[in-house]
Amino acid sequence: MGGGSSTRRVTFEADENENITVVKGVRLSDNVIDRMKEPSSPSGRAHPQQRSTSVNEEELKKRIAEELALERARRDSEAQKRRLKQESTYGRDELGKLVERERAATNEHLARAILRERAATEEERATERHHLSLLRKHNPLTREKRNLKKEVNRA
Repeated sequence: MGGGSSTRRVTFEADENENITVVKGVRLSDNVIDRMKEPSSPSGRAHPQQRSTSVNEEELKKRIAEELALERARRDSEAQKRRLKQESTYGRDELGKLVERERAATNEHLARAILRERAATEEERATERHHLSLLRKHNPLTREKRNLKKEVNRA
């Protein structure tokens, strides 16, 4: 019973006053239960008992089918919202991973550049020290001072 595309079996029972007492196989909202408890129109009572029962059953089946369709639409909507939220979270996670990889690559590149700059600076200092050493070695005044020191030490 239920909607045409539904595969769920729905059973219900009516007591002697045609009140629905049991609905099996589907969970109904309070709204549906309240509407099912509402009395039928007064003109419906004038018909024979058998006709009234079949009309009520058809009306009940229609109401159940409508409620099932509404419930299915609500579940589908909630499922879609969950999927969108998961996809959004997944996208943020992937973007975060990408940013982290870029940050790591940038830090590595920066560290290499700093090391190259330090090496170049050290090389410049070594070259400068070497040039100063050569200047001192070949400077005539420096040679005279050294020669004087040697002579003083000999004496």
